[in-house]
Amino acid sequence: MSRKQLFRPAAGLADLQNALGRDDAGSTILHVDMDAFFASVELLERPELVGKPAIVGGSSHRGVVVSATYEAREYGVHSAMPMARARALCPGAVIIPPSRGSYSRYSHIVMNLMREITDHVQPLSIDEAFIDVASAVRRLGSPATIAQALRARVAAETSLTCSIGVAPNQVTAKLASTRSKPDGMLVVPASSIHDFLRPLPVGSLPGVGSKTKAALERYGIGTVGELADLSESTIVRALGENGRSLRRLARGVDPRRVTPRGKEKSVGAEVTFETDLVGADELRRELLTLAEKTAARLRAGGVAARTAVLKLRYSDFHTVTRSKTLEQPTDVSDELYRSLSGILIELASSPGHGHVRLIGVRGENLESEPTLHRQPALGEREFTRRDAEVASDRARARFGQSAVRPASLLRRDDK
Repeated sequence: MSRKQLFRPAAGLADLQNALGRDDAGSTILHVDMDAFFASVELLERPELVGKPAIVGGSSHRGVVVSATYEAREYGVHSAMPMARARALCPGAVIIPPSRGSYSRYSHIVMNLMREITDHVQPLSIDEAFIDVASAVRRLGSPATIAQALRARVAAETSLTCSIGVAPNQVTAKLASTRSKPDGMLVVPASSIHDFLRPLPVGSLPGVGSKTKAALERYGIGTVGELADLSESTIVRALGENGRSLRRLARGVDPRRVTPRGKEKSVGAEVTFETDLVGADELRRELLTLAEKTAARLRAGGVAARTAVLKLRYSDFHTVTRSKTLEQPTDVSDELYRSLSGILIELASSPGHGHVRLIGVRGENLESEPTLHRQPALGEREFTRRDAEVASDRARARFGQSAVRPASLLRRDDK
């Protein structure tokens, strides 16, 4: 099986499943991967683009691809590709700017659905996670049954699709979910691990980049099975000590356990400008925009930040960060903005650093949202700025990200 075949849409998946068998008794590790997540979320608000090539990412000459629909991927477009290259490969694609608040909201829903099954959930990113369902089998049925039910719930509650690999260990489950894309599921029985792994291209294994692949090709190694058959001394000679663990993965040996991730350490947003910015007014506008995004993400995650952090990168790529500890945790954009605006002006006006290439805002030292609730002081307004921002979140969720904005971010030519 070529690499192209491995990552193609799930054609022939039923035949592969029949060849591997359906005994899932020992396959309690699930890898759940949302299908073209960022692009799929954007298409929820743009149903007219369903079935057409679309690319999510920055449209400037410095922009990169965040995600692409499968129709665009057929042209060779992939994430992290320079947007200029993506446009050249797929000139008819619609370019969609990212709206990150929506991604966090849908990710939160999907991760909570997983945690309703078991506490043994290990998020890998905003759109994928491992689940160990061993403790849920008696209550919810076999691993395959759990996986199918999860896929149905994700579709019902988000209108998004996911692909799931069901296997005895993490590396096999992840490769199985990739093979089942899009919107599919593949069970790899414990007795069929080698049948599944051996034909795969060696580059499909985690940790095999271009340099490692080239080193293996010098030894005539092109498939996972050929790598598994190498002696330990040969693999160490070819790749050094890291070759030992890679050989174990090729043999289907992966002792890693699903480890629930602790709380996020920070939440933030940043932007790189197409043209370097100079001037306090423009920088303050960007600061407020990023404070809005960061606060919305904090609220979506049910956390508040005790520390506000500002990041600036100048035209010479010199990067500085400054932080300020707040009197109390916040998820309110106005409080983040006010805490950092003075620092911004001081940094932006420092000698030799007037041209700003990138600005970022981040909330750190996160605390759970319930700590925000307090009794209003005598004479204090019943409804606060936070109440207004929560209402804005609901409006944006229903009518789009530009439905509500601070008046100071409106320009004269805005409709």
